[in-house]
Amino acid sequence: MDDKYNWVPLQVTATAYNSLPYQTSYEHPAIAAWGDSIKPGQKWIAVSRDLLKKGLVYNTMVKIDTFKGVYIVKDKMHSRWRNRIDIYMGENVKEAKEWGRRKITISYAVEKDSLEIIE
Repeated sequence: MDDKYNWVPLQVTATAYNSLPYQTSYEHPAIAAWGDSIKPGQKWIAVSRDLLKKGLVYNTMVKIDTFKGVYIVKDKMHSRWRNRIDIYMGENVKEAKEWGRRKITISYAVEKDSLEIIE
């Protein structure tokens, strides 16, 4: 997986969220911004809209310095937020509150140029 991508580091503010009506949507609390169905246990994040311009678009892989594994961008945050990610923590409100708000470093995958120079 790492051979195919460059991993771009970025310092962001990270918060956590749950798929509960009062945190997402009363109409569709388990539907993310691009229409994906959220289920506890998934390694998903939401990104502030300014990060979309930096390449953290739908389905981008993200490594978070304090968690194992790779998270996937599956949701967008309200337009008021800047340089921020929101880590999905299922329905565990206690875990999300304990996480709070932190400055962390993430690395996100950018596909390497597939064109080879021919000499």
